[in-house]
Formats: sequence, C-alpha cells, structure tokens
Amino acid sequence: MSISTKTGDSGTTGLWTGERVKKNSPRVEAYGTVDELNAHLAEAKHLVKSERVKMIIKEIQEDLFRVVGVLASLGVFPYPVTEADVERVTLYVHEFEKEVELTGFVIPGGAPQSAKLDVCCTVARRAERRILSLAQKENISGTVKQYMNRLSDLVFMLARFEEKNEDKLEFKKW
Repeated sequence: MSISTKTGDSGTTGLWTGERVKKNSPRVEAYGTVDELNAHLAEAKHLVKSERVKMIIKEIQEDLFRVVGVLASLGVFPYPVTEADVERVTLYVHEFEKEVELTGFVIPGGAPQSAKLDVCCTVARRAERRILSLAQKENISGTVKQYMNRLSDLVFMLARFEEKNEDKLEFKKW
C-alpha cells in the first residue's frame, strides 16, 4: 500500500474516524501544528545531553500521537490523553523547577540544545492556540487543552535544565 493515495489532490484529507475535511481546516491546522512540534522534538532529542531529558522527550512524543489522534477524530479516539498524563507532565515541571532556580526573564538559547527546545516551546504554544481556536467552534477535550498548556511549561523547563547543566543559564538584566 502506497502512502500516495491521491485522495488529497482535491484539497481534503482523511481523519482518523474516516471523515474527509479540508486540509486548511482549523482541525487540521491544530493537529498539523502538534505534528510539527513532534518533529522539532525529534531533532531536540538528538541535541540534548541529559539522558533524563531524552527519556522525557520520548514520552512526550508518544503522548503527542494521542493528542493528534483526539484532534483527528470527530468521534471518540480510543487512546486519548488522560488526566494521568496531565499530572505526569505537571510533576515533571515541578521537579525541574526545584532543580533550576528561575530568578527573572530567561534569555533563550544559552546552548544549542536549549535553543532547539526553545523553538519546541514556541511551537507547543502555537499548537495550544490552534487547539483553543478549534475549541471555540467544536467540542475539544479539556484534558487535551490542559496537557498542551502544561507541555509548553515542561519544554521551557527542559531547556533551562540543559542550560543549567552547562552553566549557560542567562537572565535578562534590566
């Protein structure tokens, strides 16, 4: 079976649940931005130095497939993001906050790997905005919205952790 089906030649794409929608619909914009985040995280995984951060990025990537599944379904997606996923990401944020003291506004990109994670953070925030735009028109799981909100915080803290480990965490001086 080829991935080139030609069914999208007319500007539509198929959802997980089988329906066809326009490729530029808010739904496709939302899950496409989550896909973009996953691709950026894939690159970041090769740049980060901490094995712990690599493991967390892999977990996030697995989660993002479920976020995309929910967004690419008009019906019920069988593998949704759960409250436990939101709690796990929240706990990671709190763990890294204990390890990295934030004393002001951070100048992004103190190290190559944190610069890539900073890109991931901004894409996560854009994905969240796309999801919220979709949620104004359609019913989107509150858990997906919570997960994406926590995720940008976590990716921000992963970047700061990588900088701290290399003594490259820099704050804006006023």
